[in-house]
Amino acid sequence: MRRRKAKKIEILPDPKFKDTQVTKFVNNLMLDGKKSTAFKIFYDSIDIIDAKLEDQNALEVWKKALENITPPVEVRSRRVGGATFQIPTPVRESRKHSLAMKWLISYSRKRNEKTMAQRLANEIMAAAKEEGAAFKKKEDTLRMAEANKAFSHFRF
Repeated sequence: MRRRKAKKIEILPDPKFKDTQVTKFVNNLMLDGKKSTAFKIFYDSIDIIDAKLEDQNALEVWKKALENITPPVEVRSRRVGGATFQIPTPVRESRKHSLAMKWLISYSRKRNEKTMAQRLANEIMAAAKEEGAAFKKKEDTLRMAEANKAFSHFRF
């Protein structure tokens, strides 16, 4: 390779739960460099989940929601001859998590609750129950990959 490999930036754990996964999620949630606002939104949504689901740990619900919307395969476009094929390819571990986080955040932004913390909390609870828009996105991705399984031999 001509260039050297890019350094991985070390991500520090968040102050409340001491979890690097939370920090990555908050970094995706952040807009315009306002990290403290993003942390406040996340922690408020975790508190809302705690209040609604007393019998479960809110952080575990969030982790289960991320696990439920993590895609194992995705389709990528590839030109072969004159035609463009959607080719199912397995997803790298780091990309799986980032896709799940981005889907959860983007679909919670599209919800119509009053505050972002409420939107995020409701989308997390829906994803933990295997429903909601983010889970539907994962199901659609899997369905696309299944439908185009015949073209998987083009992956090289």
